[in-house]
Amino acid sequence: MTVSGFEFGLDTPAHVSVNETGMPLDGDVVIRNTVEEAVLADAVGIDSFNISEHYRQDFMDSAGHVILAAIASRTKRIRLGTAVTVLSTQDPVRVYTDFATLDAVSDGRAQLIVGRGSLTDSFPLFGFDLTDYEELFEEKLDLLTRLLRDQPVTWSGRFRSPLADQYVSPPLPAGHLPTWVGVGGTPQSAVRAARYGLPLMIALVGGRPSRFAPLVELYRRALEKFGYPALPVGLHTIGYVGKTDEEAVAVQYPYWAEMIEQSARERGWAGPSAGRFQADIDHGSLLVGSPDTVAAKLAAMIRLLGLSRFDLAYALGRVPHEQRLDTIELYGREVIPRVRELLAASAEATGS
Repeated sequence: MTVSGFEFGLDTPAHVSVNETGMPLDGDVVIRNTVEEAVLADAVGIDSFNISEHYRQDFMDSAGHVILAAIASRTKRIRLGTAVTVLSTQDPVRVYTDFATLDAVSDGRAQLIVGRGSLTDSFPLFGFDLTDYEELFEEKLDLLTRLLRDQPVTWSGRFRSPLADQYVSPPLPAGHLPTWVGVGGTPQSAVRAARYGLPLMIALVGGRPSRFAPLVELYRRALEKFGYPALPVGLHTIGYVGKTDEEAVAVQYPYWAEMIEQSARERGWAGPSAGRFQADIDHGSLLVGSPDTVAAKLAAMIRLLGLSRFDLAYALGRVPHEQRLDTIELYGREVIPRVRELLAASAEATGS
């Protein structure tokens, strides 16, 4: 990891946020607000803006590539990608054409994170069987990597029609559309990413970051075993930056609690509490606080795991648009420069 080459990004599922009276915004307003948030991210020096993929009433990210194309027309520098593309229920040919086209209209700024998805709404929606969960992702990742690396493609599998000496357009210039594999923490997922020679993106949504150190080490050993050079490792986690620690907690906690309560009902998780929230700030993965607080904790996480990329899943839940803009501004103008300073000082002290 080099400080100069480190990527600091933002992730969003385009939450349906609320207005000043606490009422949810219409979906079209949320989508336009998401574009404005990305435009601000570009202006304050954030390296990438990444949209996830869900099929739920509280997220407006079901066609992220369309939103990203709109963002491309309003920005010049920021990379544009996915926080996750649920490849298991997508057609890899369509993923390739959508994002190769995004790469063209953005002048080479497109990128991808592909994964199985922690939510399974897309499986019944698109007619896939959850019993094929593993096999779907394996097969579709195989086809996508072939399309990205070596066309024409001859390929056959179980879940889609075969390809015979097939070119898919538009063509990608060499090195364009970097593609990462998103993982939630299973060893099998890390080894799969290494087997395909793809960078690893860890989705950390709670608990201590240190528990992922063995996974990173396994991934690096697997890369060596499969004959690949060292590849980047990234981390995605949740956070909110306020002017002070108290402000950040006051803004984020009620929306975090609302989201955790919903997840507890759906997945059987433990319910939210202020104590749990503060514990995850103090000892876990939540990056909630002032710029100095967040920068110090983030720099420590980067050093611990040897990261090359970090994506902040900013303003979890129905946080209003104006406060979402506030946290983007603080992250770009204050947190990122401070983290770069801390990493540079650490590298100089250790001679690395």
